[in-house]
Parts: sequence; C-alpha cells; structure tokens
Amino acid sequence: MLFFVSTIHVMDKKKLRQYYKDKRRSIEDDLNASYSLAIANQVLALPLWEYSYFHLFLSSRLLGEVDTEYILTILQGKDKQVIVPRVQTEHELKHIVLTDSTLIKPNRWGIPEPQDGIELLPEQLHVVFVPLLAFDESGNRIGYGKGYYDRFLAACKPSCIKIGLSFFSPEKSIPKEVTDVSLDYCVTPDRVYTFR
Repeated sequence: MLFFVSTIHVMDKKKLRQYYKDKRRSIEDDLNASYSLAIANQVLALPLWEYSYFHLFLSSRLLGEVDTEYILTILQGKDKQVIVPRVQTEHELKHIVLTDSTLIKPNRWGIPEPQDGIELLPEQLHVVFVPLLAFDESGNRIGYGKGYYDRFLAACKPSCIKIGLSFFSPEKSIPKEVTDVSLDYCVTPDRVYTFR
C-alpha cells in the first residue's frame, strides 16, 4: 500500500499546504475510514504503552483529517488518560481531560473540541498525537499555519513523544522555521516513520 507520493521537489510552505489540502479532500469517506483504521493499527506497534497521559486531537470531517476515533477507542480500551485540545485564544490551546460527561462541540473552524473540564498543562503530557498536512524524511511537519501546535509542543517536556498522523508518504524535505518542533514518529497507513 503506497499513498500519494508527491512529485513536487521544491515548494514553499503555502503551496505545500494547499497541495496536501487538495489531496486530502480527494479521499472518499470510505477510504478515509479504511486508511484511518490502518493508521490506528500501526499505532499499536509503537513503544507507548507504559505511559498514561495521551493528548489526542479530535478530527474534523470538514478538513478530511485522519479519523482519530479508532485511536481513541484503543486508548480508552487500555485505560489511558486522554486529553483533548480546545482553542483558548488566537495563539493558545487548552488541554482538557476527556471524560464520559465531556461536552464536545465544533468550533468556528468545524473542529470538535471540549466545552469545559479539567485542564492539564503541556508538561504533564507523555504522548501527543499531532495533526499535520505534510511531513518530511527528517520529521519536520507542515500544519495549518497558525502555530498552535508548535507553541504547545515547545511547552511539553523534551521526553514527550510527538506522533504525526498522515495518509501520505513523506516529502524528501520541507522548509523548517526556527520555531518548528519536529516529530518523533509519523504513522501512515502502511508504515511508521521513526525520527528519534
């Protein structure tokens, strides 16, 4: 299974962002579900399961993201504490413990997020699943361009494991800014890329 290898060698972040948004939108719902399940199965092989606090983004159907429901089911089945993000300000995320009573609603971008709950600090997290549009062979990533996750990941402990989720194979290289935080792993439907 090989997924959408880019033929573009040199491209700025803005063009790469649009290129991968378009590619992701081209994936039919049933394929998204199949690829997302394959990614969740790959996650099972990662050396994560000694840890307790897992930060997981809740997927946006509008954005065609990897469906993290499958990973959520695995984490809950292993009795892990799941923490989900909420946009607090224009530059900041809050990190809320997910419970059975957590009220989830889409925000203005259509991204599901908790309305309230117990907040944890970034330095309390052990593992973070990171949304992205593209990544490269060195573990650099391109997100949506607002910098929420780079600021958040910079506040995590150095030992925190950062895992990207992608439908696509890596680019050879993508532009990196000083403030960009690299991944430790990226999981695709057919393999796990390791950068540690």
